[in-house]
Amino acid sequence: MKTDIILAGVGGQGILTIAAAIGFATLSEKMFVKQSELHGMSQRGGAVQSHLRLSDQPVASDLIPMGCADLILSVEPMESLRYLPYLNPGGCLVTNSVPYLNIPNYPEEKTIHDAVKSLPNYIWINADEIARECGSIKSSNIVMLGAASRFINLPFSALQEGVRQVFGRKGDEIVTMNLKALEAGQQAAALKP
Repeated sequence: MKTDIILAGVGGQGILTIAAAIGFATLSEKMFVKQSELHGMSQRGGAVQSHLRLSDQPVASDLIPMGCADLILSVEPMESLRYLPYLNPGGCLVTNSVPYLNIPNYPEEKTIHDAVKSLPNYIWINADEIARECGSIKSSNIVMLGAASRFINLPFSALQEGVRQVFGRKGDEIVTMNLKALEAGQQAAALKP
């Protein structure tokens, strides 16, 4: 059993926090994990991606070949399209619908949404709105993790433990808020086909 995941977004959106939560979850299940990350500009707003390879067998490479990703989890809609060549034909794209307008010629939302809707397997949710309802827009990345949880070969309880590990040092209130965001994302995605 393996899952190849590409996490995509821009600097400051919590891509590496998602990767850490999945990594802790994988280790709690005594599975193997390899991660690679690439930062665009070394400032807020630059492209960021992370490759995660989870398996019950040792993983040889940390990079996912083109056409082999089982999941693209993107916290920014335009960035989700950048990595579509990595998605395998049966894979799923899970993306936030809220753009991070960091370039002057950002495409129209309809153009991006139409491209996403053309895929056989996708989830398009407003993670920012859901996160705000959970207590902080900063948890939109964890909402996205919850939305993608059914496509990650890990028990939801392991992802909850991963969130506890990542946020534990920030106190119970932050842990509780992020667990609420994780569950809200899972519930929002369950409403999608």
